[in-house]
Formats: sequence, C-alpha cells, structure tokens
Amino acid sequence: MAFSTKVESSPIAGINVTPLVDVLLVLLIIFMISAPVIAHKNRVDLPANSSSDLLPDPLRVTVDPGGMVFLNGTLVSDATLAGQLDIAASQGLDDASRIPHVELHARDEASYEDVARVLALVKAHGVKGIDFASD
Repeated sequence: MAFSTKVESSPIAGINVTPLVDVLLVLLIIFMISAPVIAHKNRVDLPANSSSDLLPDPLRVTVDPGGMVFLNGTLVSDATLAGQLDIAASQGLDDASRIPHVELHARDEASYEDVARVLALVKAHGVKGIDFASD
C-alpha cells in the first residue's frame, strides 16, 4: 500500500453541502406536515337575517346568594319562573327563531345547587339557548 506523503498547503475550496441538504429536507417535511393544518377550513353557519329587531330580548334570570331568583329584575318563585318560561317557549312554537334565550346571572356567593336548580328548570321548559353572563 502506498500512501502519498505530499502535504498540500492550500485550503479546500469546496462547500460541504450535506448539512445544507439535511436542513432543507427537515424544513420540507415540516412544511408538508403543517400545510394541511393551515389549509383546514371550518364551516360556520351564520344567521340569514342579522337584524336585531327580529330577535326577542333575552330573559335575564339572576340567582342571588340566598337562593332568590329574579326574572328581569323582579323577584319570582320557581312556579312563576316556570310559567314565564312556558309562555316564552310557546311564543316560539311557530317560529323557532322567536324562542328567547336565557341570560343567567349567578352572583358571586350563589350556591351551585341553586344555579343547577334554575338551569334544570330552564331546560325542562323548552328554552334551548342559555347564556352565562357575568356582572
């Protein structure tokens, strides 16, 4: 076996492209994986008529710390609230868009049982839209 003993003192002028190709391949894989995620589209059904004049005012139900329930600022019992919810739900029998939403305001110290009782009452009387509001 013969080895060359000649020593070259000039620098190597070539560029090592292997690391560059490795980085480009990794970037290509990342873009291929992330492209479908970026191109994903969600369908959003918007209401056909956006006029707020046609929508009924929401029923504002407030639960106080003592278990008292207020409907639009007036103290009501559970039976009165059930009657008002039945009336509101019956108005929307011909037109489903006329069923009012309930805005539920639970005060800071209101117990979970009272809020759950009111939620069950609202759901039992046919009101589908319940919005939780904060004060």
